[in-house]
This record gives sequence, C-alpha cells and structure tokens, in this order.
Amino acid sequence: MTDDKLKGLRTKIDKLDRDILQLISDRARCAQDVAKVKQNEDSAAVFYRPEREAQVLRRVMERNGGPLDDEEMARLFREIMSACLALEEPVHVAFLGPEGTFTQQAAMKHFGHSAVSVPMAAIDEVFREVTAGAVRYGVVPVENSTEGVISHTLDSFMDSSLKICGEVVLRIHQHLLVSENTRRDHITRIYSHAQSLAQCRKWLDAHWPMAERVAVSSNAEAAKRIKGEWNSAAIAGDMAADIYGLKKISEKIEDQPDNSTRFLIIGHQDVPASGADKTSIVVSMRNQPGALHAILEVFHVHDIDLTRVETRPSRSGIWNYVFFIDFEGHKDDPVVQKVLEKLGDRVNDLRVLGSYPKGVL
Repeated sequence: MTDDKLKGLRTKIDKLDRDILQLISDRARCAQDVAKVKQNEDSAAVFYRPEREAQVLRRVMERNGGPLDDEEMARLFREIMSACLALEEPVHVAFLGPEGTFTQQAAMKHFGHSAVSVPMAAIDEVFREVTAGAVRYGVVPVENSTEGVISHTLDSFMDSSLKICGEVVLRIHQHLLVSENTRRDHITRIYSHAQSLAQCRKWLDAHWPMAERVAVSSNAEAAKRIKGEWNSAAIAGDMAADIYGLKKISEKIEDQPDNSTRFLIIGHQDVPASGADKTSIVVSMRNQPGALHAILEVFHVHDIDLTRVETRPSRSGIWNYVFFIDFEGHKDDPVVQKVLEKLGDRVNDLRVLGSYPKGVL
C-alpha cells in the first residue's frame, strides 16, 4: 500500500514538473516577445524595470498560499525573472569585490543568478564603471544595522550624477572558516574586513582572545588568504566559503542576531513609482542654529516618514554640511513634490538621488 501511494505521488509530481516546465518556457517566450516590441519602438530600450519587478514579486508574496513561505516563493520567481530577462538582454552589474563578498551576495539576491556580475576593488570604482557605461548597474553597501553608515558610499554620491534605482537588505551571517591546510589547534591569526571583526568582537573575545585580528579589504580577501596559511582562519559568509572551498568550524558568530546590511542599486535611469517606494535626497546648507530643524519641519508638516538622516562635511567650504535623507514616497507623488519645493526654498542646494521601490526580498 505504501509503495502504491508513493508511486502515485511521484507520478503526480512528474506531471506537475512537466506543467511547470511548459509554463516557464511559455513565460520565457513571452519575455522574448516583449524584447522585440521594445526594440521596434526604441533601439536603446531599457529592459530591466525595477518598479515592474518589485510589483511582480509583491503580488507573488500576496498570493502565496504556502506551504513554502512568502520569501522562498519570491526567491524562486526572482530566478525565473532573472533567466527570462537574460534572454532579452543580460544585465551587467558591478559590485564591491572580489568574488564572494556580501555585496556580490546582495547583487545576486536582487538581480538573480543570471545577471553578469563584475567585481570591483573599491566603491568609487563601482561608481566609475557604471558612469562610464561599462556596466548598466552597480551594487554598493550603504549602512549596517550594528556598525552604521558606509561613509565612502555617501561621499561617492557627492561627486556623481548616478541615481539610486533600488535597494536590497541582506541578513548578514558571519562564520569562522578554515582551509584544508589549517591546523585548528594552532590558529594564531584571524582575517576579515574591519566591520566584520567589529560585528564579531564579543564572540572573538570569548572564543579566540589570543588570536591576532587582521583587517583586510574584504571578507573574500580574508578567505583567499588562508588558503596558503596553516595557522590562520577567516571570518566570512556562505558565498566566500563555497567559492574558496573552506569549511565552517563555527557558524553565525555575529554578536547581534539581527545583523543586516543595506545595499543600493545605482544606475542612470529614473524609476517610475511602484506603489511602495522610497526617495533619497542630499541637501546642503551652512551650519547655523536651526538648520536641521528647518529641514525636518517640512517633512513633519506633510506627514512624511523619514527612514534615515545622515550628516557629512561638505567639500564646498569649511563648516558647511550636507544631509543625506531617505524618506517614504516617490518624487512624483504630489505631496512629495510639495515637500521638495519647500525644501528648495530653505536650503542652499537640493539633489534627488533617486526614487525607487522598497526592498522586497
């Protein structure tokens, strides 16, 4: 009876697999037809539409009836959409490398594994690569929930005309990794990025207090280094462990269980409203009493929810400052347009860095 029941279930699964395969192929052909229509209308058409993909993923999560959870179902659709988009036009994405960094993981989470990812050695190189048109988009970290803002990313926006096209929030899990050459009872040195070392400070104090902590340019660089050493370990994530063939000897060693990093997608395009959006702006004004209040009051009066405010020194003059502000809403919303108009009357300079869908996954 058990064998008959299993056989019946497997036959049902085989049929469902054939149906799924046919539906995915139909979707892919439809994507190719979309590409033809766009190219006939405009030879320079943009195929990746952040607002459209966000809407599709939100609908998937809203309609999902289980047993797979909403995010798992959305990730499956994310990969289908990525593969279909690659048939229209492969998306080339620069990220803060080398391969195996959390930034690459964020790029894959946002664009899917069919995107062509290109590692860059520094954040400003990601900006340059996108500006030059060598890639269409870039992915850069902007803030961590425990270590705060990434100043280099904010400073890069001051010298760039690029726009923010999207965001992705990545749950950060740090692991202690070793190679096949590591003598675990003789580990005297632990490599990682400075932020990762800071995120695991208490765990390291408790478990490896005598080991030297060496900060390197990235977690992936740390993973690469220990391949040739017998007395060292690295702190990095799952992707670095997989790419460099390392073994986890301790998992999820971050001090804060909700440790997350937010990444921005940068590009040239303006993104239409998706229905659940954020806007990022940068404003500059002289350091004087009430300067920040004059800015924040406008948002308060119009009931606009601020999600982040950061201050950086201006490069235009001593004691001048710029404020990086994120808030809910799209720049084309009538209320947001009023807010931006009133802000323009109160500040020395205002630039909209972009309006984009809130991170779905």
